[in-house]
Amino acid sequence: MGDVKTAIGLMSGTSMDGIDIALLHTDGESIVRHGPSGYFPYDPHLRAIWQKALTTAKSICERRERPEDLGDAERKLTLAHAAAVKSFLHRHKLQADQIDVIGFHGQTVLHRPDEALTVQIGDGPLLAEETGIDVVYDMRANDMVHGGQGAPLIPAYHAALAANLPKGFATPAVFVNIGGISNLTFIGDEGRLAAFDSGPGNMLIDQWIEAHTGKTFDKGGKVAASGKVVLPLVTRYMESPFFSANIRRSLDRSDFLPPQKGEVSLGDGARTLAHLTGTAILKSASYLPEAAKTYVVCGGGRLNPVIMAEFAAQAAEKDAKVIAAEDAGFDGGAMEAEAWAYLAVRSLKGLPLTYPGTTGVAEPVTGGVLATA
Repeated sequence: MGDVKTAIGLMSGTSMDGIDIALLHTDGESIVRHGPSGYFPYDPHLRAIWQKALTTAKSICERRERPEDLGDAERKLTLAHAAAVKSFLHRHKLQADQIDVIGFHGQTVLHRPDEALTVQIGDGPLLAEETGIDVVYDMRANDMVHGGQGAPLIPAYHAALAANLPKGFATPAVFVNIGGISNLTFIGDEGRLAAFDSGPGNMLIDQWIEAHTGKTFDKGGKVAASGKVVLPLVTRYMESPFFSANIRRSLDRSDFLPPQKGEVSLGDGARTLAHLTGTAILKSASYLPEAAKTYVVCGGGRLNPVIMAEFAAQAAEKDAKVIAAEDAGFDGGAMEAEAWAYLAVRSLKGLPLTYPGTTGVAEPVTGGVLATA
């Protein structure tokens, strides 16, 4: 317990479609009061810069390297986040001096946990200078220094939320974040945590849709709804060593690739990848300490009714229920950004961000770098 701080969280995920922003009042422990949230999409020009950055970043061997135009991309990304913060504050009639800290995720352009190498571009000092607010950034690196996978980081926040699950929900409960990559958080008795990436989330579907239509995602799951599941393709993905390895590892967006053009039809590809999302979650969930009874889904995937239907149907075969975060009283769209606000406050207080059961780190460790305004 301690003093409550007002924090803003900023999240730009593997889909690279925009910035999620959320305000949270929290002591970084048990007190969590939700404020407003918002979303600021990237314009196509900026999104193209981030996509090019993924290719450029492949040459990085030391995480502070910024080869070619990656430094310029980092500056543009930071200024886009600064503009989002200023717009958010104006929209909600807030002043910078009312915010104690910003939790800044940045944009992951490289994540190789087996090499203890992770790179999130995002200039914390520049963001602090532009907004006039202290910034905590680079929150994954210290975990990897201490032997962790660098992901997932959200479980600490999920644990705080789990204490407030409505009565009547069957336990054990597992939080499922379906972003570009999906991850799971199991909260057991006495706050026991287990968490890890579970496989592709929206990423493959988004890439498949963009390659065929130029659109960035399957809005409302309409394309997936027009197709059928091609089971041999699902089997091929599930043969990845990721799903059978003895040690759970975090994923980079390059670890799974969409089908080749012409391999299946547009609709069948989208439907198959929606099915794969659920299959991957449930296969990875088999490594949890106990079988889940309720899956609470947050992230963009909860808005795709085909993903949710495929996941729910497969979970029902295991006597488990799938619900959207909103059905549990949470904001599934804001949860990741809220988590970054929560983690920033924990970082300020030197509290752990990651644990042996979440990233495989040797012991609970804090993380993040503070840039003062």
